[in-house]
Amino acid sequence: MERLKGKRAVVTGGAQGIGAAIARRLAAEGATVAVLDLDAAAAGAVLPSPHVGIACNVADTASVDAAFAQVKEALGGVDVLVNNAGRGSAAGDGMDRYYAAQAERGAQIARGEEPTTFVDQTIYCEDEGWSGVLAVTLDGTFKCSRAAVRLMAEQGSGGSIVNIGSTSGVKGDGPIPYCAAKAAVLGMTRAMARELADRGIRVNAVNPGATETPIYATLPSEMKDMIAADSLMKRLAHPDEIAGAVAFLAGDDGSFATGSVVTVNGGAYFT
Repeated sequence: MERLKGKRAVVTGGAQGIGAAIARRLAAEGATVAVLDLDAAAAGAVLPSPHVGIACNVADTASVDAAFAQVKEALGGVDVLVNNAGRGSAAGDGMDRYYAAQAERGAQIARGEEPTTFVDQTIYCEDEGWSGVLAVTLDGTFKCSRAAVRLMAEQGSGGSIVNIGSTSGVKGDGPIPYCAAKAAVLGMTRAMARELADRGIRVNAVNPGATETPIYATLPSEMKDMIAADSLMKRLAHPDEIAGAVAFLAGDDGSFATGSVVTVNGGAYFT
């Protein structure tokens, strides 16, 4: 069923993981998709023509504006934007020390000792680590939304924006810069939904739980097991399960949804 037939969609951070799954799902639903990613070659390999891959650093305004100019040239405009690009860590964010401290604290508890090691990313995180995460995860979401809304307003036919949040933005159970950025994305989703409703532009978010992505592949195995155990389904989500929720919000099936946050987390928490 081609619920997005004739729609022009942009997916940021679309070369792998959740982003690639979303791009493929939107294409399967009939949309023509522009995959934006730092790696233009990888972006171009996600889908065959007439879909396109475009180089884009979402943290850089000039790069975003140039990418959306290419989107307009290649697709003729944009009807759907999925802000998937995000960054979980950055140099100077202290996560190496965080994981080491967490492992040591766990070992102390396992030995029956009173833990003396503290897990303090607040202490470890330097300015460049903080700003490096927010520049992509929060600023990039705004910059791409701004570029897309300019095109949507010019077209005058409405549109749909779907932001990818995270359960970490609600529970605070992850790196501090990442949690802060994802929480802010949800606030921005609601504010933009209010502002853009009169233009016929819907703005929603999908909050994935822990998902089988390259980011999670880098975590220590003990941490991955702990995260999976936190879900009632005792597993991580598959990227395709997130893509299905995005497709619903992007198309006419979600036509009465705006300012909404759809949580797909296997019951890790209830909203």
